[in-house]
Amino acid sequence: MNLMPDDIRARLLANGAAEEGDRAPVVKFFDPCGAATWLITEIIPYEPDILFGLCDLGMECPELGTVRLSELQAIKRPYGLGIERDLNFRPRFTLSVYAEAARVLGRITEGEQWLVAAARRLGLPDNPELPPDFAAVNPRI
Repeated sequence: MNLMPDDIRARLLANGAAEEGDRAPVVKFFDPCGAATWLITEIIPYEPDILFGLCDLGMECPELGTVRLSELQAIKRPYGLGIERDLNFRPRFTLSVYAEAARVLGRITEGEQWLVAAARRLGLPDNPELPPDFAAVNPRI
């Protein structure tokens, strides 16, 4: 599977070049044989192999940080499986909300109740509007 199609790379690069801010994740990667998950918001512009986002290796301590795309692509699991891109991922919140929910649960979640509660704890809207250009990168299937 191509982890980084051109449209996703373009959005991640644009986020990395923009001023700092709380962005919605652009892409979700996961280990089909384990609990590791990554919600990525941007590519570091001066180092295009480094991605930034919420990283969860399945050890109950998700954290904001960086990961190398080349390392994700190099992971080989049983039966020839590698890290995959979640084609059905549709972010509803910014990364800070996912990070807050993950802090409470000890893992990344897409559970509506957890994300709404996290948004409220952070004083953020529990039904946010994502930027209009976001739908172009993550169209509904």
